[in-house]
Amino acid sequence: MFDFENPQFQEIDGRRIAYHRVGSGEPLMLVHGITTYSFIWRRIIPLLEPRYDVIAVDLLGCGDSDKPTGVDYSIKAQADMLVKLMDAIGLDRVHLVTHDIGGGIGQIMVVDHPQRVSDLVLINSVAHDFWPVQPIISMRIPILRQLAMAVLDLGIMKALIRRGIYHKDRVDDELLDLYMRPLRTREGRAGFLLLAKCIDNRLLTSREEKIRGLELPVLIIRGDADPYLGPEISDFLHKMIRGSEIEVVPTGGHFIQEDEPELLSERILRFLDSN
Repeated sequence: MFDFENPQFQEIDGRRIAYHRVGSGEPLMLVHGITTYSFIWRRIIPLLEPRYDVIAVDLLGCGDSDKPTGVDYSIKAQADMLVKLMDAIGLDRVHLVTHDIGGGIGQIMVVDHPQRVSDLVLINSVAHDFWPVQPIISMRIPILRQLAMAVLDLGIMKALIRRGIYHKDRVDDELLDLYMRPLRTREGRAGFLLLAKCIDNRLLTSREEKIRGLELPVLIIRGDADPYLGPEISDFLHKMIRGSEIEVVPTGGHFIQEDEPELLSERILRFLDSN
């Protein structure tokens, strides 16, 4: 399995951004969503790296990346940060594979920086104004956010994770430890909650006309057992983006990377091969 214990770091605007880079070939960037970080791709990367130069990033406030206070953690700011990271490590264009709010970041990247993305994969992605969803909405209320700073613990996270995975037997101590690792410090909890606070669906709805006009290849993958982001979101994206492809995986939950890594990788590679 891919070893993600020792990330590389790149300073962007005075803040360290963690990433993992393995493999060879055309660059392929993996962008995670909220509640996770680059570890979520650990079962996917070994299946992609024989054919691609794979870059798995920890977003600002997540994983091993810096978690400053008083800065913008929005999906627009994260998209701009990823472009600066590309500049810093010498990437002109990438194949972009995204998950959850990473899909919102990806939609902004292809609209605001179209020359930097060859094609886009949206896995259980946010879209339009269908998000944020519970329990993330609760994390944005100041008094509940302060409470979460103190009590965001293994029990809460286990319930969130277990609900988001189809194959319940995959929710073991190792997986829970990976999810909890950044949240064991006050800084890590603050980063997670600031990310939740900065979620703003208007950053997508304001770009909707341009998203509708996308001309690059787009693949939408839905884990049909996702309890957090419903089928209306993937259906909306598929109808909105002309020429997009859609794949529905019945045995995939929200964290489909854990449920069906081989199937997910096969779908991604087949899509990239066709472009």
